[in-house]
Amino acid sequence: MSEPDLVVERHIAASPATVFSFFADPARWLRWQGVEATIEPRPGGAFRMNVRGDGFASGRFTEVVPGRRIAFTWGWETPELGVPPGSTTVEIDLLPDGDGTILRLTHRHLPGTALDSHRWGWEHYTARLAVAATGGDPGPDPALAS
Repeated sequence: MSEPDLVVERHIAASPATVFSFFADPARWLRWQGVEATIEPRPGGAFRMNVRGDGFASGRFTEVVPGRRIAFTWGWETPELGVPPGSTTVEIDLLPDGDGTILRLTHRHLPGTALDSHRWGWEHYTARLAVAATGGDPGPDPALAS
């Protein structure tokens, strides 16, 4: 039996093109998530991010549709976290919603033991993205490792 997909949805008061730019530009991405990253948003391009300062998630971009969708494989380089690099897939769909966007993030193939921590992480970071995409400053990330 396969694990259920993790789905996080968030309304963001910015256009899909603006929200997409926070995934396509490494400097913009680091405004809301991560402390260090290699981000090459093209099919086959590298995805490697030190999310909290205590370890890297890595994978490859699999799909990039400007203003609409971006997908990449994901996993942790730290073996004890139980999600190897590239073993799961994150799909982000950007759906127009009036003057804003519904961001639908689907994280596929996570082991059941990792669902809760990843749900917390994606909810936390999409909230920070919602602030950054509207021109605000999400401030220091309280989830950073000390």
